[in-house]
Amino acid sequence: MTDTAQILATKLEKDAQNTSKTPLLGVNVDHVATLRQARGVSYPSPLAAALLCEKAGADGITIHLREDRRHIQDADVYEIARQLTTRMNLEMAATTEMLEIACQVKPYWVCLVPEKRAELTTEGGLEVAAQLTWLKEYVSKLQAADIKVSLFIDPEDTQIAAAVNCDADAIELHTGSYAEAGLAGDTDRVNVELERIKSAVITAKKIDSKLLVNAGHGLTRDNVNAIAQIEGIYELNIGHALIADALFVGMDQAVVMMKAAMHQ
Repeated sequence: MTDTAQILATKLEKDAQNTSKTPLLGVNVDHVATLRQARGVSYPSPLAAALLCEKAGADGITIHLREDRRHIQDADVYEIARQLTTRMNLEMAATTEMLEIACQVKPYWVCLVPEKRAELTTEGGLEVAAQLTWLKEYVSKLQAADIKVSLFIDPEDTQIAAAVNCDADAIELHTGSYAEAGLAGDTDRVNVELERIKSAVITAKKIDSKLLVNAGHGLTRDNVNAIAQIEGIYELNIGHALIADALFVGMDQAVVMMKAAMHQ
């Protein structure tokens, strides 16, 4: 490893340490690419958005390279990977094609997620328990390429145990049901889902105290604080709501406002 590469690796490792009581913020810039792809033009740039987010205080950048390439494109992945100064979290399906791309790009994190071609956005967590053999081998191949691996799962004990069995470095708890309950104005369900997430964090830490526990999906400035206050959550990954805020206040301010909502 060159001196420059070693310095960068050390910085990334230091940046990855979260000694505060509140989670780190990973910003997903997929929907900047969604706007670009709607016209098939070269703007707006996901890279420019990512760099603005970093400057405003984002602790990492998440991008999802979907199999159908509906927003982020291959070129975006390589370009963003070259220019980030924080950590890239590459969301992807557990396919042979994506494994090859990840091993070439070598993001700091890969988060394995489920995909359905017809879905508007990810509808639930990865079914780890039912495909344990395949995923365990897949995780091992990514880790052999010096990539840390997270599994995006529903807050269920069975899936948490399976993720640990895969030797994943982290899990990301799907918070979609919690967010949807809030949008529906169903306070009772919000509380049930919040307790479910809290319980999942406790379970994960009991099984493996070194396992990092992230969370994300559907989080907004209105609902993020309750999740951010859960002890043991390492990082929150937020995209759609933050990009929506950026339409009105700018990308940098949207990051500042989201972090404030998390930490209030």
